[in-house]
Amino acid sequence: MKKIEAVIKPFKLDEVKEALHEVGLQGLTVIEAKGFGRQKGHTELYRGAEYVVDFLPKVKIEVICEDAMTERAVEAIVTAARTGRIGDGKIFVTAVEEVVRIRTGERGGQAV
Repeated sequence: MKKIEAVIKPFKLDEVKEALHEVGLQGLTVIEAKGFGRQKGHTELYRGAEYVVDFLPKVKIEVICEDAMTERAVEAIVTAARTGRIGDGKIFVTAVEEVVRIRTGERGGQAV
């Protein structure tokens, strides 16, 4: 199994959720986040004073899926989240050793 973590722009969340649903993924976790990459934030003017906004609002999505579905899920996220502008985000894929459903005690693929 794999864990896919995607950091995307917040307004793309609904599109990514729909794209993942279309490829057959049922569950996901969404976390509000702040961060920056190459774009390094930006400056804003507030009441005549200029200040730097270092951390930009982002959304982090976490999905666990079977190995066979990983590439389709990643492609769905890339297609749905891409704007073509700086700050579109990143996707991280890592191996998952074990999954346990708390309610039933199911393990592995059955727990996902």
